[in-house]
Amino acid sequence: MLEIKNLKASVDGKDILKGLNISIKPGELHAIMGPNGSGKSTLANVLSGKEGYKISGELKYEGKNLQEIPIEERAQKGIFLAFQYPTEIPGVNTSNFLRTSLNKIRKAKGKKELDALSFIRIIKEKSNELGMDEKMLSRQLNVGFSGGEKKKNEILQMKILEPNLIILDETDSGLDIDALKIVAEGVNSSRSDKKSFLVITHYQRLLNFINPDFVHILSNGKIIKSGSMKLAEDLEKTGYKGIK
Repeated sequence: MLEIKNLKASVDGKDILKGLNISIKPGELHAIMGPNGSGKSTLANVLSGKEGYKISGELKYEGKNLQEIPIEERAQKGIFLAFQYPTEIPGVNTSNFLRTSLNKIRKAKGKKELDALSFIRIIKEKSNELGMDEKMLSRQLNVGFSGGEKKKNEILQMKILEPNLIILDETDSGLDIDALKIVAEGVNSSRSDKKSFLVITHYQRLLNFINPDFVHILSNGKIIKSGSMKLAEDLEKTGYKGIK
């Protein structure tokens, strides 16, 4: 699904990723942990296609050079990023935003676009699975949402769009335990042998609920150690200094 070799990324002349390597197969869930400034969000931005980075190295998605795929085509081809800080977009209705997004992806795949009634059935089903108040769907996108509501809305987008490579950039930050469980259940219910997850987090608590296949420690722009869930548990005890 994703193959990264010797990935280097810099912005404004500052080196952030300094030779990162990772391989993710279909069906796998990988977690990346690391201190602030280690390059976690930069990795998410580079994968999603955010501009402004100078990039070198090998970056392949489903065998194709990801650097040659424009940002909107990455979304159409199944790459999804849940933001650490979802943006508020005044004037854009949440339900309309999701329907437009889904229909753009369906059109790119040669599928028929959904009419309003068909989409309403889907969005109600998915929002109920996440325990979301349906009133949120008629509000402006993320405007006035609490931190937890914004993160739930990101997971709702993921469930509706059904991407292949799902990148969660600290989706658990700022969540209380109930919201965390809902987000984790959204992830677990979406797992399949055709989808891959890259979960970026500071904390073990989300990983306790989603049980990753692999845990990687990112420090100073490189993955310095990889292992199982036990690595996250050791990190909780020793901190990053202990891992180093």
